[in-house]
Amino acid sequence: MLLKSNGDIIASDVEYARSVFSQAKGLMFRSSVPDSYAMIFILSSVKKVSLHMLFVPFPLDVLFLDGDKRIVKTTYLRPWIGTGDSGKKVKYIIELPAGAVSRSDLSVGDRVMFNEH
Repeated sequence: MLLKSNGDIIASDVEYARSVFSQAKGLMFRSSVPDSYAMIFILSSVKKVSLHMLFVPFPLDVLFLDGDKRIVKTTYLRPWIGTGDSGKKVKYIIELPAGAVSRSDLSVGDRVMFNEH
């Protein structure tokens, strides 16, 4: 479960990408994800990262989080050709269906909560 710090649910269907392979693959080759979905990337260290949408045929909202799980940047990625970067060093990346940031009223500085297991 992915929650806002006030307890509101952002996503109930959560998948974790911990390994280098799962992080490189991300959501490639999937045709869609449900509105309640989130993929959480747990990086091995705090670092600047970039993302691409090659072989991802649907748009995404992305949250970049610091080590305290605070949003340092949000971005929208277009299907197939979108690219984005964290701009700052981050520990977590969360990919959500397009529109999730506005639906959940998320913005830079907000804290999100999730288990890392």
